[in-house]
Amino acid sequence: MNRIGLVAIGRNEGQRLRQCLLSALGKVDLIVYVDSGSTDGSVEMAQSLGVEVVELDLTIPFTAARARNAGLKHLLAAAPIEWVQFVDGDCEIVAGWLDRAHETLSAQPDVAIVCGRRRERFPEQSIYNQLCDWEWNTAIGETKACGGDAMMRVKAIQQVKGFNPTLIAGEEPELCVRLRQQGWKILRLDAEMTLHDAQMTRFSQWWNRTVRAGHAYAEGAWLHGHPPERHWLRESRSIWFWGLVVPLLAVSLAWITQGLSLGLLAAYPALAIRIFINMRRQNIEARFAKAYACACVVGKFAQLQGAVRFVSSRLLGRQTSLIEYKH
Repeated sequence: MNRIGLVAIGRNEGQRLRQCLLSALGKVDLIVYVDSGSTDGSVEMAQSLGVEVVELDLTIPFTAARARNAGLKHLLAAAPIEWVQFVDGDCEIVAGWLDRAHETLSAQPDVAIVCGRRRERFPEQSIYNQLCDWEWNTAIGETKACGGDAMMRVKAIQQVKGFNPTLIAGEEPELCVRLRQQGWKILRLDAEMTLHDAQMTRFSQWWNRTVRAGHAYAEGAWLHGHPPERHWLRESRSIWFWGLVVPLLAVSLAWITQGLSLGLLAAYPALAIRIFINMRRQNIEARFAKAYACACVVGKFAQLQGAVRFVSSRLLGRQTSLIEYKH
């Protein structure tokens, strides 16, 4: 009986998608690729490998959550799948991961999701890729959330009715909130899982990706920020404080204080220095610690842009369009 299925999602990932699919061929019972309007021959390439393809309706807004739901629905219609590995089309699955994840889920019936280490394939290509690689370096053990690459128990996903298809980002942590509310656990293993190819070489790409993160934080807090979960509430408050409150106070009070309020802006380099010192205490190389600290501070303004976009969309009663950083 078929047991393990895989859903890969993507749009115009080209060779990255080919590597993704090849890394799973012959290692799971069924692979489904969900395409979100590719124009680079991704659909034909996937079909040439014998992979089943689902092409999303172009008239409905694309989201990764919608694509994953569609992929899982197709899997379950084709075979009695009990476990599903989700993977982004720009990621390659590391040898041995699928067996390790399946063994863990089989042995621990209270675990809904297992994930492992996602690494950047080319961290040396740019400082932005290095920042991504650091972002993936998360704590091992029971955790609150996973990313886009993870193996999940189908029964658990069905219990919470899958991903929220309206979310343009942060759909995996939001799913994990609902799973944990039903008593399920999320587990991160000390094992290599996937190689990710961000291909970020320009500041504008990093900025757009950070804008998307700000939108996700704001929407996550709006959905689940109430006690006891307080999902992304602290992160959202930090965005509004550093991205809006501090500069607004500094500028608006400048005339009254004869410019003294502008001293509030010194809090930004102070914040960067604090982050830099914390990184160095973790034996992080000084050059990277400096870049990370600067990215954290500058990123508050990009995140604010995403948060404002979410708020404005809510007020106008419309869904935010995708915020993409790859071209």
